[in-house]
Amino acid sequence: MAPALLPQKSGARVTTTRRDAVPLARLARSGALPRVSVPNVDDEASRDLPRARADPSSHLTAATCRRTAFLLRQAIRDAGRAPWGPAPLRWLSDVVWPTAAQHSVLPEDVRAIPEATDRRQRREQALPAQGQVGRLHPGGEALQALRGVPWPVAVTLVAAIGDLTRCEPPRARRQCLGLIPAESSTGAPRRQGARTKAGHPQARRALSEGAWASRSPANVSRPLPLRLDKQPTGIQAIRGKAQGRLWRRSRRLGARGTHATVVPGAIARALAGLMGASATQGPGTP
Repeated sequence: MAPALLPQKSGARVTTTRRDAVPLARLARSGALPRVSVPNVDDEASRDLPRARADPSSHLTAATCRRTAFLLRQAIRDAGRAPWGPAPLRWLSDVVWPTAAQHSVLPEDVRAIPEATDRRQRREQALPAQGQVGRLHPGGEALQALRGVPWPVAVTLVAAIGDLTRCEPPRARRQCLGLIPAESSTGAPRRQGARTKAGHPQARRALSEGAWASRSPANVSRPLPLRLDKQPTGIQAIRGKAQGRLWRRSRRLGARGTHATVVPGAIARALAGLMGASATQGPGTP
């Protein structure tokens, strides 16, 4: 029998073998224990590289914020349009600061940006080699048919969740990823808040990254047909419907006045359901 999660009453701090065995036997007899899957050694090893990929991304974000805050305090503004490309870094290397302290503070953050970018690119290049072997390969191949789900996103999701078909219906999959809104309602009116953000943070982040691709019109890019060559007809049909549906949903939310950072969350919820449908059509992950 697979391991199960034992519900605990709040305030029950006394733990003995006999007291724990009695409620566990009662819940197992009634069928109220949810079944969980325990990852093996290979599954735990497959999660290390996606976790390592998330570290330079957070370092890159922190270094960029520190650089922007430093320039804002000094009232210095770049005349260029893109503050994150190589041109602003070249511009910052030519700026002469009035004090030695300022000259020693900013170059550290400027050097941290390309270093974190190179680390993330090296780990993204190692992800496809990891996903080509073992039980990650069938699920990752099926997810790549969707737009905005390249190998880094597909491998991260399959390594974090495993078999995507074990969370049915799609709402259970969204709950597993923490994409549903929180709710605090005591009466008839429903009071919903922000996303619960429960579950695996790297999988939720990767799914949100893939959701940004739905902002553009539903055109077929050059890498997508290469990923669709070996996919079954059912997966290709789901991909065609999903591409237009997600773009239209993103466009409607934007026209309604929804904030630009909230739209990818709604697209990620819809994309989570489509990923489960693609996993059922293709060779699933055991």
